[in-house]
Amino acid sequence: MTRSEIDVASSKKDLRARMIAARDALSPDVRAAGAEAVARIGLDYTAARPPAVVSAFLSIGAEIDTAPLMDELQRSGHRIALPVMVGKGKPLQFRAWAPGDPLRTVQWGIREPGDDAPVLEPDVLLVPLLAFDRTGARLGYGGGFYDRTLRGLRERRSAVAVGLAFSMQEVDAVPHLDYDERLDWVLTPDGPIRCGL
Repeated sequence: MTRSEIDVASSKKDLRARMIAARDALSPDVRAAGAEAVARIGLDYTAARPPAVVSAFLSIGAEIDTAPLMDELQRSGHRIALPVMVGKGKPLQFRAWAPGDPLRTVQWGIREPGDDAPVLEPDVLLVPLLAFDRTGARLGYGGGFYDRTLRGLRERRSAVAVGLAFSMQEVDAVPHLDYDERLDWVLTPDGPIRCGL
């Protein structure tokens, strides 16, 4: 690692710790209201129309709850897919899923569809994050799964990346490196934010 990469990694680690603590401090009522608000807003601003494939994620810990949004997307005719980890250092795979379908629990308590669920390629990716800025820089959990996935997907086709976050997760600047993939939008309970403008 270069000195610059070491400095960015250290800055990311510090910001992760601060943002996890701040997000965990949100009350259950604030989190529930936030989840309902993003479900009402939906994804119309992305120009994705049903039956577009939307890759979502099942929230863990104090992440914004994606269940109300996924329910709304399914009601409107979108196809839902969930990410599946296929190995360390590899991009994610996306498998079809609908509320009520069976899930298996894997590493870090993440739940994902089984191998019998069809593989889909998403038009829109809902992306978890700890912090974001207006340029679309995103602080994830450090595994690089979404960066690798977005890079590969964007080389093959057009896909829109939408971070899901509480407004308090916005920072002035997220430390990043050239290979960190940027978001197109961030959806918060206060509305969508177009990144990079």
